[in-house]
Amino acid sequence: MPNFLPMMWIVVSLYIAALLFLFLFSLGQLQLTLQYVKARKADDAPPPKLTKLPVVTVQLPIFNEKYVVERLLDAVAQFNYPSDKLEIQILDDSTDETTEIIEKKIEQLRPLRLNIKLIHRQVREGFKAGALQNGFASAQGEYIAIFDADFVPPPDFLQRTLPYFADASVGVVQTRWAHLNEDYSLLTQLQAFGLNAHFSIEQNGRSAAGSFINFNGTCGVWRKATIADAGGWSPDTLTEDLDLSYRAQLRGWNFRYLEGLGTPGELPVIMPAVKSQQYRWNKGAAETARKLLGRVLASQASFRTKVHATLHLLNSAVFVGLLVAAALSVPMLYVKYRQPGLAWLFYAGNVFLVGFFSITIFYWVATTRFYEKPGRTFWRLYPRFLIVSMGLSLHNGLAVLEGWFGRKTPFIRTPKFSVVKRSDRWRGNEYVKVTLSMQTIFEALLCLYFCAGVALGIYLHDSGLLLFHVMLALGFGSVVYYSIMPVWNARWR
Repeated sequence: MPNFLPMMWIVVSLYIAALLFLFLFSLGQLQLTLQYVKARKADDAPPPKLTKLPVVTVQLPIFNEKYVVERLLDAVAQFNYPSDKLEIQILDDSTDETTEIIEKKIEQLRPLRLNIKLIHRQVREGFKAGALQNGFASAQGEYIAIFDADFVPPPDFLQRTLPYFADASVGVVQTRWAHLNEDYSLLTQLQAFGLNAHFSIEQNGRSAAGSFINFNGTCGVWRKATIADAGGWSPDTLTEDLDLSYRAQLRGWNFRYLEGLGTPGELPVIMPAVKSQQYRWNKGAAETARKLLGRVLASQASFRTKVHATLHLLNSAVFVGLLVAAALSVPMLYVKYRQPGLAWLFYAGNVFLVGFFSITIFYWVATTRFYEKPGRTFWRLYPRFLIVSMGLSLHNGLAVLEGWFGRKTPFIRTPKFSVVKRSDRWRGNEYVKVTLSMQTIFEALLCLYFCAGVALGIYLHDSGLLLFHVMLALGFGSVVYYSIMPVWNARWR
């Protein structure tokens, strides 16, 4: 008994702190939603028409993309832009037959008289950031458009983005990600559901508030002078795009976001690929926060901009807060049972339901923007999206902690599949090395842990956290299922 009370207060304090962080995060999302709704009601003045076409460099960072690189080159070759004003840099770090495929495609495109340069590096120093900086040194364009290998930009991309640079303060024009294979499976639908919210409410909301936003690594155009002024691409974080975005905006450059222009890309179709992408995004964001948050807070930016920037850079920390709150919620049932006098803490915790409703409003507004039948789509996808997001809290939370504590890992790119139609198959993809990891085993144990939480709540006749524990059990179970199925399919094949 003597040791119970100190441990109890540690559990209670950490649990309340995690819930408080989640609550503040949800209020931030609600504020962005209100900004977005307000911005949508305002009429955006169309940009001035281009009177003089500038020279543009299109950079295509490539690393072992034999399944999708031809599709990308075909799309860029169809740009409705004068060939004498267009430079195409293929920044190729490949170590497989991708380079040969590129060379053959260049020969096929030669009748179009395009200025295509294959820049192949033998050593992948600095990963994607290193490739971009290497190409930047010889880029001829006044503006630089960047596309990852899994995207298919429309022919009029440059005509619809370049006019916004008439404002000399604009350093970047970012477009919205659309999806080539959203309807391939439930997994791709859930990814699209989450990304749509980011590319509508978060980007537009921050932009409307005059706060910092980020270049999303692809489907955008940089003013070359902006990259130089901000110090160039740096490989010291896994999100070189977020890092350079903040450094540029700290230098006074403005970013313009175009929600109305969608650039379609391919979503990962198996959970290991989703995890690879989520790991890079969440760890990289944490690394960028570690690197730049102090500079943001010490800058001359407005108080509101600093608040938005802090919430933005700490966005991925929501998975740490969720993981801590989830893990401690089971012993909290025992604390409540042993200490009935603390029941008021649980009742006071009902205020955090406001946070849940804030997140619900956030995704509801995004759903009304992108879906023909928003009501049906929302209730079909939103609960499942929440459940799977909870199940990813261990994976993403560990990635964030690695970023905060400075543990360095290489840039692991997300494998591409060229899977668009439901009839397409990913099996046989040479870039997919599916194995049963220890993390998946821990996720399975957490599924059992929260099943025990459900049982404990029933045993103690306490239903206060029952729904939370059911969702967590389903979330970790779903992530385990989607993680194991590719391993099972590969071994069965």
